[in-house]
This record gives sequence, C-alpha cells and structure tokens, in this order.
Amino acid sequence: MDIPDPPFTPGHPPDPFSRPFPSHPAPRPAPSRPSRPAAAMAAVRDAASAGSAGSWSLQHLHLSLRVAFGGAAAAGRLRGTARLELRCARDDAGPLVLDAHPSLAVRRAGLLPGPGHPPEPPLTVESRPFASYGSALVVHLPRPPRAGQRISLEIDYEAGEGPGVCWLAPEQTAGKQKPYMYTQGQAVLNRSFFPCFDTPSVKCTYSATVQVPEGFTAVMSATKWEKQKDNTFIFEMSQPIPSYLIALAVGDIVSADIGPRSRVWAEPCLIEAAKKEYDGVIEEFLAVGEKLFGPYVWGRYDILFMPPSFPFGGMENPCLTFLTPCLLAGDRSLADVIIHEISHSWFGNLVTNATWGEFWLNEGFTMYAQRRISTQVYGSAYTCLEAATGRALLRQHMDSTGEDHPLNKLRVAIEPGVNPDDTYNETPYEKGYCFVSYLAHLVGDQSKFDAFLQAYVNRFKFQSITADDTLGFFLEYFPELKERGVDSIPGLEFDRWLNTPGWPPFLPDLSPGEQLMKPADELAELWAAEGLDMEAIEAVDVTGWRTYQLVYFLDQILQKSPLPGGNVERLSKMYPKISKAQNAELRLRWCQIILKNNLEAEYSKVKDFLHSQGKQKYTLPLYRAMWAGPEPARALAMETFSATAPQLHVNVQNYVKQILGLAGAEA
Repeated sequence: MDIPDPPFTPGHPPDPFSRPFPSHPAPRPAPSRPSRPAAAMAAVRDAASAGSAGSWSLQHLHLSLRVAFGGAAAAGRLRGTARLELRCARDDAGPLVLDAHPSLAVRRAGLLPGPGHPPEPPLTVESRPFASYGSALVVHLPRPPRAGQRISLEIDYEAGEGPGVCWLAPEQTAGKQKPYMYTQGQAVLNRSFFPCFDTPSVKCTYSATVQVPEGFTAVMSATKWEKQKDNTFIFEMSQPIPSYLIALAVGDIVSADIGPRSRVWAEPCLIEAAKKEYDGVIEEFLAVGEKLFGPYVWGRYDILFMPPSFPFGGMENPCLTFLTPCLLAGDRSLADVIIHEISHSWFGNLVTNATWGEFWLNEGFTMYAQRRISTQVYGSAYTCLEAATGRALLRQHMDSTGEDHPLNKLRVAIEPGVNPDDTYNETPYEKGYCFVSYLAHLVGDQSKFDAFLQAYVNRFKFQSITADDTLGFFLEYFPELKERGVDSIPGLEFDRWLNTPGWPPFLPDLSPGEQLMKPADELAELWAAEGLDMEAIEAVDVTGWRTYQLVYFLDQILQKSPLPGGNVERLSKMYPKISKAQNAELRLRWCQIILKNNLEAEYSKVKDFLHSQGKQKYTLPLYRAMWAGPEPARALAMETFSATAPQLHVNVQNYVKQILGLAGAEA
C-alpha cells in the first residue's frame, strides 16, 4: 500500500547505491533447497484470521455479483454468490471456518454436486464472534472430509455496509454526477466483501462476473476483462493472489492507452489529464524493474485514478493500481511516485508476507526496489534526497512513539483481537528498507545483490513467506557470508533487526544527496534571516529543482517558521512555481507554511486545497495545524470542514472530528 507519509516513503539505498553499478553478472544458481508447497504456506498461523486455512487448500474463487447503488445517503448493496473450490489437506480437518463480517449476510450455503449426483441439501452455517474487524463463518459439512477430497462450496450472500466496501455519493466524485463504489482489502477488510480465508498466507486464482447498472463500468484487479450484454463484466485472474489484493470499482469510468501494456482509467473529466500525465511513463519504470528483478508476470499494468475522496495515496492491486488523483500535477512532477506501487509487482504481490506481523517483507523490499529503479532512472543524488525525507519521517515517528515502542520492531507480535491496521506506521517501510540495505551492504557488490533479488523472486514467486524463509535463503545463496556468521555480528544480529524495537542499527549512506540538500539548506537559511540578502537569494536558480529538492527546501522553511515579518510574502512572490503549484506535495507544505506563519491573506489556498481532495495524508496535518493556530485559523478549520465533510471518506471525517473536538466523533 502507499507509504504512511512522504511523497514516497522510507529510508535509502546501501553504500553500493552511491557508486556506479557494475553490469549484471550471470546470476548464480539458486540453492537447491526446494521451496515449500503452497499448502505448507497456507499452514502459517495468522492470528488475524478466523479461518481454518491450515486444514484446507483454496484452489480457486469465483464471485458472481450484482451491484445496486442506494438512493441519497444510503449505501448500495452487493448481492450474489461466492464459490470456493477447496481441497481438504488432512483427515481431521474439523469444521470449515471462513473469515466474514457482521455486515455480510449469508442467505444460503451448499455443496455443488458432482456430475451425475443429486443436489446436495443446504448446509448449516453459523456466524461466531471473532474480533472487532470480523467474524467467523462456520460451515458444517454433511460428513467429515478426507485428506485430498475436493469440494465446491457455494455461498449466496449480500454485503455492502462493511468497512471494505466503500460507497460514494456523487458529490464525493470528480464529476459530481453519478455515485461510485470501490473495495479496499488491505489489510483485513475483504472479509466484508466476500467470505474467504482473509489472510496473506493463502493465495488462489479467481474469476468474477459483475453486473452493474447501465451507464456504469466495472473494473477489477484481474488479468482478463471483458464486457458482455446486460452491462455484465467478466474478469479472470490467472495468477494466485491473496484475498486482500482482490479489488473491484464501479463508476462512470473510461480508459485511455498510455503504453504497450498499460492504460489509465478515470472519470471522464479526469481522463485527459491522466493520459497526459502518464503517457509513456509506466513502460519506462516497468522495463527497469524487469531488468533488475525479473519478468513482470501480471500481463497489464493499468492505473485507476480514484475520486478525490479516496483517502489513500495508492493501493497496489495487481494489474490495476488504485491511485489518488492528487498525483495529477499537470507537469509530471509527481509521476515517479508510481514507482512504489510498480515495485510491489515483485515484492508484496508476487512474494508476499505470510502474516501482517512481518509487513516489512512487503514494504521494506518494495522500498528498496523503488529506490533501485529510481536510482537507475534519476540517479543516486535525487534518490538519496528522497530517502532522506523518508528517514526524517522515521525519526519523527520514533520520537513521537518512543524508540522502544513494540511497534518499532520489524517482527510485530499481532495478538488475537488486534486489528493489523492499527499497527500501521513508518517502521516496516523505513526500518525494513534499512535492513534490506544492510543485506546489500554485507554482499558489498550491487550487481551480486541484484542477482540475489532476482533469484529470491524466482524462488518464492506466488508464495507467502516468513522472515525466516527470506534470511535462510539469503544465507544459502551466499554461503561465504553464512560461513562468516554475518547473521550474528554483535549489534547487527538478524535477530536484533527483527525482534528489538528502536532505530535501525545500520543506516545506508545518503551522502550523494548532499549536493541537492546543501543548496536547499543554504537557501532556507537566507530566507529565515532578519534582513533578506536578495542578491544572494536571486543568485540561486530553483527552476531546475525537482519535486523532492523543493519539498526538502520547504520542509526546512517550515522548521524555521515563523519567519521574520514579510519574508513569507516575498518568498511567495519570488517563487510562483511553489506558491501557485498544482503539485500536491508542494501545496501541502505551502499550506503548512501559511498556517505556521499566520498568513491570513493566503488562507484561501488552504481552503482551496482541502476542497480539491480528501487524501488523509494531506487533510489531517492541515486540520491539526489550523486547530493549533489562532482563532482565525480555527474558524477556517470549522468553515472548511462544514463545507467539505460530505465529500470526505467516512474515516477521514471521523479523524477530523476528533481533531476539532466535535461531538459524535468516533474513536
């Protein structure tokens, strides 16, 4: 998923990133240890799942759905059938238990009879409490299954009001004319979309038939898409994926090609901007990714630009990344943010953490992959600058929580009943990135580590694994490192990385970024002075600065704020590239500077930005800044929220209510 906060995210590359990359050697043969079969992967116990996945192997899932939008403020409904093709893994399997949600109503369950067999009677099902985020659906089979026995379980159900199915009123969309719906599965939300084994340890192929009202289009995270009569859409995902990556969106959606294997999807009013921003961009990043990490196995890489109320930056649903429209800056200045989601095509989607307690296996490797691609395309200096932004966010997070907070470990113990979403923070991204960078540092040769990553992806593709699998493979791939005992170097033990909270014991070298940071630091110092040296300021040409250098500069200005009287007004006039930017990262920081300096004359820019989007990352910091300010800023907060609340995602609405101390705020 998108990173918790910066334009990108966490830490940065290892020492090898700061020197030229050798050409790739022929990859060494991977160790001969056989990979664990899929059934063994499924046996990893996940405390966040009620399902009996250890006793069953899910071969395929088929969804047959009808989407009906509600009227006015009412949520719509999904009605249909989930068919699960299952194979029993052992004789003493016991009852079949699936993950579900109180909002998901089961109408009927039954086994499909084999050829020539009479219809089976309906099965007894019962819902049992499990956790605040879901329930256990117990399916009582007519007779105990045998190991190896295959069954087809069909469940008729209705859903729509759960946390994983989001219904937007027309005013929450860009076009303001038609409603919209989408699903968000990560981490444990798809159990409110369809009954399943809602754990990343289980992967299966899936297919779907989705009927939607006339005038609407359905899209899914699938390798095949086809429209049939009666506004019915057919989907097929031919590669096994975990439940959280199954995604559906329905709305007034059109598409445009942007590359040989990519298209953008968006509401009609956004499609031209989306095409202009990303035409030809995706293919370059995909090609570099394939060179570094091996073949892109998902066929297409499409992007769905979500309505402005979409609260996240992006979600890496395979074949169809869901992306915030905030990235449509008009000048491609944020186009490279997509590299993070593209990198998930290898790390997260192809090789997946078996439990959410080891989320760093998804995000730490993805951050490393993102920065390898970025270094190849933009160079090490710019990538190190971006990484410095991420490292600062990790520092900020750990200062806020305390370094010894248990969530500041890479291996987090998610206890029964704890929602994995509540453990989400910078650590798996930034500290995870630092650990992967440390592994590269141990190898000492970038090309050899790149070859290892290719072998790692090839070994564990379509599987869900643990950190023990990853580190065991690393030591087998590099037996010379295993012989040196690199897993137990005092202070840098692998066990310490995984199980001890705190600041990373190794930090990659970011010094190449100093050539971009130093002029930004010096310029910020000039603007923070009592008497402005305009000659020195005008001698600094910022026209060639890319997004992260400008972001770094504005972060320094924000830290030094409030500036001496009149300085911010002059800065605004001096750099219209910043003060009038459409780039959301620059707009966020400029709005924060306006508020920190109590520049009432530019409050309209804060209001305009909050009216234009509802992304959580941008919305909450501005409300916090307004509420911490003087009375005019607090009045601006109340006025803006009153006007924009209907267009915000319900979770973001509740977070803002908490900030503003409004009655009825939900915890």
